[in-house]
Order: sequence, then C-alpha cells, then structure tokens
Amino acid sequence: MSINYQICIIIYMKLYAKEIVTLLLTRETLTQKELVQILNEQTDKSYTQAGLSRKLSQGTITYNEVANIIDVLGYDVELIKNNK
Repeated sequence: MSINYQICIIIYMKLYAKEIVTLLLTRETLTQKELVQILNEQTDKSYTQAGLSRKLSQGTITYNEVANIIDVLGYDVELIKNNK
C-alpha cells in the first residue's frame, strides 16, 4: 500500500519574502546558490546568487519571483480567506 503525504506549511503570521524563501530552502536543504541554479534551469530568467540575495535583503523581490521560487521547489500557494 502506497501512501502519499502532502507537506503543508501554514503561515499564521505575516512573513516577509526573505523568511518564506529561507524557510523553504531550509526545508529542502538547499543553498541560495543551488536555488539560483534551479531557477536558471527551469525559468526563462537569468538569476545570480548575489542578485537574489540583494533582492531578498532589500525586500525588492516581486511576488512573481517568489511564486516562481515556490513553484520550482515543488510547493503551491494557497490563499485562504481569514475570518476578519
């Protein structure tokens, strides 16, 4: 019998893009350099480790770039309406 487990990261507080990417890299045991290699192989953009690091540190990374990172690492983004 084969059982598939889905790993779900639920974020209950506001996290910045840098924290989300760091969380995923830690979960996948990858470095930023390895992530850049994966992004360059799987997307039509050209990334550098220095450029990615700078965008994360300065908070200038776009939602689309974060979504690409989430996607190439094999995760999905799910938006859930809060009860406010």
